[in-house]
Amino acid sequence: MRLSLLPLILVIAAVGCSSKIAPTEQAEEQAAEKITVNRELTGDVSIDGSSTVYPISEAAAAQFQKRYPNVGVTVGQSGTGGGFKRFTKGETDISDASRSIKQEEFESARQSGAAFVEMPIAFDGLTIVVHPKNDWVDQITVDELKKIFTAEGQAKNWSDVREGWPEKEIAIFAPGTDSGTFDYFNEVVAGEDGQMRSDMSTSEDDNVLVTGVSGSPEAIGFFGVAYYEENKDKLRAVPVVNPQSGEAVLPNPETIESGEYAPFSRPLFIYVNADSLRRPEVKRFAQFYLEQAPELAAETGYVALPASVYDQVRTNLQSRKTGTHYLTEEGESRSGPVTEVYAPENLHSF
Repeated sequence: MRLSLLPLILVIAAVGCSSKIAPTEQAEEQAAEKITVNRELTGDVSIDGSSTVYPISEAAAAQFQKRYPNVGVTVGQSGTGGGFKRFTKGETDISDASRSIKQEEFESARQSGAAFVEMPIAFDGLTIVVHPKNDWVDQITVDELKKIFTAEGQAKNWSDVREGWPEKEIAIFAPGTDSGTFDYFNEVVAGEDGQMRSDMSTSEDDNVLVTGVSGSPEAIGFFGVAYYEENKDKLRAVPVVNPQSGEAVLPNPETIESGEYAPFSRPLFIYVNADSLRRPEVKRFAQFYLEQAPELAAETGYVALPASVYDQVRTNLQSRKTGTHYLTEEGESRSGPVTEVYAPENLHSF
């Protein structure tokens, strides 16, 4: 009798186990059902540019391809400048940029007929990082960054930057000169008439910079906040003194969105070729990217833009309004809060 009951017991146990697993399986099936798969849309979308924007675009591409499996989306990271070089020649559909387009790049696009729709997609906080064992840099000013990173400053040791800091040689890591992050930092720290020092270790790949700074207690570097968030176990972010308030501030979603993390809060962009938008796969991808931008920003360590900005981007995309809000008709750079700059009246069209 005992032996005859054993199969029954095993069956009951199996049924009990399956009832526990079923809700999880059902939830997964329901989640899969929410993703409407469209196999009719086909084609390719090519993206290149900023390594800072790369994580957002890569996440957008991955999610898009779950819904549109017959569309191939390739995402490169040759740097903002490198991306614009290809984009203005018509070689790519979308250019990732960690800064707004420059006048010479705009003119190149005009001459080649590569009109574009400019799309801000997230906020970033350019983050100053040091090795966790660095126990002397509690905060830093723009003037001190100038001493470290510019040709004018050329500080060799930490003691050259601030009295009381150790007489240890500084190991400096920075993005490559094709990077929009490099351009933005150069503009803020060196200014129009200054230039960055030439003896830094540079790379277009932010992961190389992470490895460099995390490998030397005397090192300092900078890149987008997302790469810091991914590597905060082996790096330490340095609070930057806001030139206006005098307060030392760390980058986080609140301080970046409010502008309190100054002067290193900045918008990130994608630029979409207007002719490419005539292709259904590119048009749908650009729409999808915009729809998902707030969530993608948060998932990848960045900060969503105000809803009013996304609304204006949507209007420009739907009506295919080409040009940039960040250059005047005279070709001068326009700066300020994105909510003010990215206004309809500021559009410098082709």
